[in-house]
Amino acid sequence: MGLPCLILGSCKNRVDENANPFFSAYNTPFDVPPFEKIHAVHYMPAFEKGMEEGKKDIEKLISNTEEPNFENTVGALDKSGELLSKVSQVFFAQASANTSDSLQNIEMEVSPRLAAYQDEIVLNPELFKRVKHVYENQASETLTDEQKFLLENLYKEFVRNGANLSKVDQDTLMNINQKLSVLAVKFSQNVLAETNDYKLFVGKDGLAGLPESIADAAAATAKDAGREGEWAFTTQRPSIFPFLQYSENRDLRRELFRAYTNRGNNGNEYDNNKILADIVRLRAQRARLLGYKTHSHLVLEPRMAKNPENVLDLLNNLWSRAVPVAKN
Repeated sequence: MGLPCLILGSCKNRVDENANPFFSAYNTPFDVPPFEKIHAVHYMPAFEKGMEEGKKDIEKLISNTEEPNFENTVGALDKSGELLSKVSQVFFAQASANTSDSLQNIEMEVSPRLAAYQDEIVLNPELFKRVKHVYENQASETLTDEQKFLLENLYKEFVRNGANLSKVDQDTLMNINQKLSVLAVKFSQNVLAETNDYKLFVGKDGLAGLPESIADAAAATAKDAGREGEWAFTTQRPSIFPFLQYSENRDLRRELFRAYTNRGNNGNEYDNNKILADIVRLRAQRARLLGYKTHSHLVLEPRMAKNPENVLDLLNNLWSRAVPVAKN
C-alpha cells in the first residue's frame, strides 16, 4: 500500500493511522495545517483513504432514488471527497514550495492515480445523468444566481472533460490524461532540479550596483557551496530578480537570465525537450478528441478571453506600448 518503506521511512516505524494528522480535525488557529506534525509517511495513506471515501460519496450520490435536484446532486457532489481535498491542498502546496525526494516520489506515484480518480467521476454515466437532469430542469427549482452559475459551469465541465464521448473515446481520453499527469510532474521536477543546481559565482567586481543585503545573501550562498570569499547567485526568484534589477554588469545579467530561461533545455539529465514535445502532442490529441481545434481553444473557452485570437490581439496591442517603455 503506497510507496515502499525504503522511500517513505522504516517499515517498523509505520505511522499509526489514528496518529495521521489528516484523519482528525486540526484544532489549530484558523484551521491551519499542523505542518510540524505532518511527515511524508502521512500522505499516501491519506490520499488512498481520501480516494476511497470519495468513491463511496459518489456511489451514495448516484444510488439516491430521489429525483435529482440541486441539493441532492450538485450540493452532494460539492461536499464529496473532503478528506482528499484536505490532503491534496497541503501536499501540493508543500511539494511546490518545500519539496524533497520523498515528496517528489509521492508526487510521481499519486498524480496518475488522482487523474484516474478524477476521470472516474467526470466520466461516470450515472453521475452525469443526474447532473444533466438538474441542468435541463433548473427552471423547476428556485435557484440563486450563484447556484445557477455553479450548475452551468459544473455541467459544462463534465462535457468538456468527455462525458458525452463514446466508451472507446473515453478510454482513450483517460489514457491521455494519465500520461499527461506524469509528464507534467516530471517536467516541473526537472525545472526545479536545474533551479537548485545552478549557481553563478562572481568576484567582488561583479557586485556593482547591488544592495548590501543582496550581496550578503549571495556571500552566504557561496559559503554554503564551499566557496567562501565569493558571491553566488541562483535562478531562484529571491536571488535572480534583484540581480537583474540592480546589477550594473550587463554580461552577468545576460548570463543569469539565460540560465533562468533555459532551465530544462540544456541536453542533460534534466532536459525537458522530449517531455515538452510529448505534452504538446498529447494535448493536441485530447483537444481534437473533445471537439476543439487546439489545446488553446479547449483551455480558453471557459475563460474571459474565449479563444486564442483574442489573446493574440491583446498581446499584440500591449506589445506596441510595452516596447518603448522597456527600451527606455
